Amino acid sequence: MTPPPALPAEYLVLGDSYSIGEGVEESARWPTQLVRAMRDRGVTFAPPHYIARTGWTTDELSAAIDAEEAAGKLHPPYRLVTLLVGVNDQYRGRPLSEFKPQFAALLDRAIAFAGGDVSHVLVLSIPDWGVTPFARASGRDRAQVARELDAYNDASRLLCVERGVNWIDITWMTRAEDSAGELVDDGLHPSPAMYSQWVARLLAETPWQ
Repeated sequence: MTPPPALPAEYLVLGDSYSIGEGVEESARWPTQLVRAMRDRGVTFAPPHYIARTGWTTDELSAAIDAEEAAGKLHPPYRLVTLLVGVNDQYRGRPLSEFKPQFAALLDRAIAFAGGDVSHVLVLSIPDWGVTPFARASGRDRAQVARELDAYNDASRLLCVERGVNWIDITWMTRAEDSAGELVDDGLHPSPAMYSQWVARLLAETPWQ
């Protein structure tokens, strides 16, 4: 008897505007692009399940996860869980001492959603929005934004190292001299082309299959 075909792998996306792809079509979001790239590698995913919204901070993302769990909408273990969050904490001026424990709690939840398999969890660094036209127009101090985001990213990287989770640095891409041309019309959020660069980085640096 021929065995039934394998079910598509499940993918959970946790984040904010960068994960939901503010300003781009759903097909151009980086998680969706990643699914297509993994299909080319022989791994078939179901459409990503998003818990992500523009403007969310770490605590707001955690509250949204709580709501989805209470509604019975989450079905772990997931074959892949990605986490990208923190830019709105920095934007609102929250100190590192507040961000770090909240991020750590989200990271532990991401690992649990992956069935405890840290190799199936990917964390992306926070992009530097301080270099964007939006930041310049709002009068924000580019150097201060960079320092604060570097501190956030250092903290998240160390937490990932402690747990053996893959932490992928995409911040430097957003600081490249030509990165301003890789934005959507709002002058803040990445374009599909920038998201494609992130996906290439994920595939190049992650042993996960």
